[in-house]
Amino acid sequence: MKPILQVALDEVELARAVNIAREAVAGGADWLEAGTPLIKSEGMSAVRTLKNEFRDHVIVADMKTMDTGAIEVEMAIKSGAGVVSILGACDDSTVEESVRSARKYGARLMVDLINVPDPVARAVRLQELGADIIGVHVGIDQQMVGKDPLDILKGVRKAVTIQIAVAGGLDADSAAGAVALGADIVIVGGNIIRARDVTASAKRVRESIDSAGKHYIVREKKSIDEETREIFMQVSTPNISDAMHRAPAMRDVKPLYEGIKLVGKAVTVQNFPGDWSKPVEASDVAQKGEVIVIYNGSNYVAPWGELASRGCQQKGIAGVVIDGAIRDVDDIKRIKFPAFASASVPNANDPKGFGEINAEITCGGLRVRPGDWIIGDDNGVMVVPAERAYEVARRALEVKKSEDRVRTEIERGKTLAQVMDLYKWEKK
Repeated sequence: MKPILQVALDEVELARAVNIAREAVAGGADWLEAGTPLIKSEGMSAVRTLKNEFRDHVIVADMKTMDTGAIEVEMAIKSGAGVVSILGACDDSTVEESVRSARKYGARLMVDLINVPDPVARAVRLQELGADIIGVHVGIDQQMVGKDPLDILKGVRKAVTIQIAVAGGLDADSAAGAVALGADIVIVGGNIIRARDVTASAKRVRESIDSAGKHYIVREKKSIDEETREIFMQVSTPNISDAMHRAPAMRDVKPLYEGIKLVGKAVTVQNFPGDWSKPVEASDVAQKGEVIVIYNGSNYVAPWGELASRGCQQKGIAGVVIDGAIRDVDDIKRIKFPAFASASVPNANDPKGFGEINAEITCGGLRVRPGDWIIGDDNGVMVVPAERAYEVARRALEVKKSEDRVRTEIERGKTLAQVMDLYKWEKK
């Protein structure tokens, strides 16, 4: 049986959701989901509008019901939903009431396993209670810390015979993986609805899941560090700032020239102004792909120049960030070594050996510990704590996707205020 492509319209403005849905349908979407944010924002009008607009498509109402199952399921079905999703973490009595309501009004019940401690055991029980579809779902916050719905799918597929839907950050490749592992329905949200070309993105997923059984290859997973680095290379420092709730960049620390992209873990140097011994020694400590981060304490004497930069470049060190001065600017630009500093001067101090390598420092007003991630570009330098790096990278990528979609709508003639419906959402 052909796998079903369900597109999750996790928007808060109904007009935007409808426009995106049109593009997704053109790309091969089968089911259209009124996502929970859309339902919370627009109520049952979202379900009614989607059903009126897309008569030939199943509308899924992602109600995330936890109680009063009969009432909420009935409400969604009467508004036009052919499938209603409730939470698997709810009480059995709520599931039973939801099943009765779905049967009474001729729709199907999907039960979502998000945040269920034992998804396999719960899936078996939900099948016994009469659920039509089991939803294997890893939520956005869980995705950000590396949880994968395909890991859960394997166990659930062996345990139940009813249809399974899978959701949680799926793209064309992982959607194909879900089908290859036995999913009947793949639910894709951000990787379709936030794309600059929604139709093309939906088409890629459609083609991928339709051919999944023929030539899907399970790929070896990358390490967290590898994946984190790859994602940080794709996003900008403004994306990262937004993902960290508008966190500040290093104060007054600027790129030495345009077009730098710097990503790596920090090797820190607490320095005596202009003493270049510890900064240069740090180039022996730093490994390929790492970033030397120096607190110099002065904009008037430099601890770093072209020769140190050349040595690091030969070794594959990603770059240098200095709260303080740098020199040999013309030569560093010429060799294109990624460098950020708060000033440039011609003079250095003598190498006296004061300072410390790989101690916690303050650089540009921000705390930097050895191993924290440093990301720099034309906008400035961001510091991401090591323990949050993967999460922040994933969240920054979601910010980028959202901006890509907004960019498309602006190019089609809208202003940013119109796209974001700012007047509706302004604090009153």
